[in-house]
Amino acid sequence: MGNHTTVSAFLLLGFSSFPDLQRFLFVVIFFSHVTILAANVSIMVAIKLNHNLHTAMYYFLCGLSFSETCTTLVIIPRMLEDLLSDSKTISLPECAIQMFFFFSLGANNCFIMAAMSYDRYTAIHKPLHYPLLMTRKMCFQLMMATSVTGIVVSLCIVLIVFNLSFCDASTIQHFFCDITPVVSLACDYTFFQKMVLLAFSAFVLVGSFVLIMISYVFIVSIVVKMPSAKGRYKAFSTCSSHLSVVCIHYGFAGFIYLRPKDRDSSQEDMLMALTYTVLTPLLNPVVYSLRNKEMQIALRRVLGNVCRFFPHMVSKRALSTS
Repeated sequence: MGNHTTVSAFLLLGFSSFPDLQRFLFVVIFFSHVTILAANVSIMVAIKLNHNLHTAMYYFLCGLSFSETCTTLVIIPRMLEDLLSDSKTISLPECAIQMFFFFSLGANNCFIMAAMSYDRYTAIHKPLHYPLLMTRKMCFQLMMATSVTGIVVSLCIVLIVFNLSFCDASTIQHFFCDITPVVSLACDYTFFQKMVLLAFSAFVLVGSFVLIMISYVFIVSIVVKMPSAKGRYKAFSTCSSHLSVVCIHYGFAGFIYLRPKDRDSSQEDMLMALTYTVLTPLLNPVVYSLRNKEMQIALRRVLGNVCRFFPHMVSKRALSTS
């Protein structure tokens, strides 16, 4: 963790500058968190139970839902605790662990989206050979590659950040251990280290985005050559949900991690990070469920089974107590 570090804990100020809004924010974020968990778990259960959804596209969607659920669990419970607590301290190891999991899962999300774009290209370019090309083994290998890439990149970021010397400054102007607010406390943060951290962020965001755009360039070139307007519409409709999620995800993430920083942007960064950590995981399952008929049918079945299960359990308990 760095031999010259003299700080053993940080103070997460978070939304302390908005004392009158903290209870309101707690209620909003709490219900958003519950909704995120319910929506993503519903998607995973629907894909697991519906054999029609046992294809590569839904396999990646299930992986994305799981990864985003874990991302919110890394950030939101701690944020909710700090909104109600007077003590907002986080130890140095806890801060490093939070940063590691957040960035490894965030990078994993980016590269899963890149894998999903490749899956859509394969489905449109070679529809007859698609089941042979996108096998379970191939999907598993791609998912493992996204996970390993995320872990390696995040580990490098954490090792660089937490080998800095933090001297006496220990107040983080954020609600979690993000890169910029943590390194702003360091005494020996050099231009070279700044460029290395920017390169890792660019590798994840720009690298995965370039892979997605390459896939869609090929997809568009194939679709525009289709003679049937119905065929073109069907091909584009299979990509619409993925494109919507990509625009939401990369719009917020790129604004936070790739734009030039200034010293007065801490509150702006914090509000944008709030949308990225709460709004994006909330919108993704909504987009996929609203724009996908197969997913809508599967979710209705899951909700129907849940609605039938609870009255059955209630009546069973009533009989056992009578």
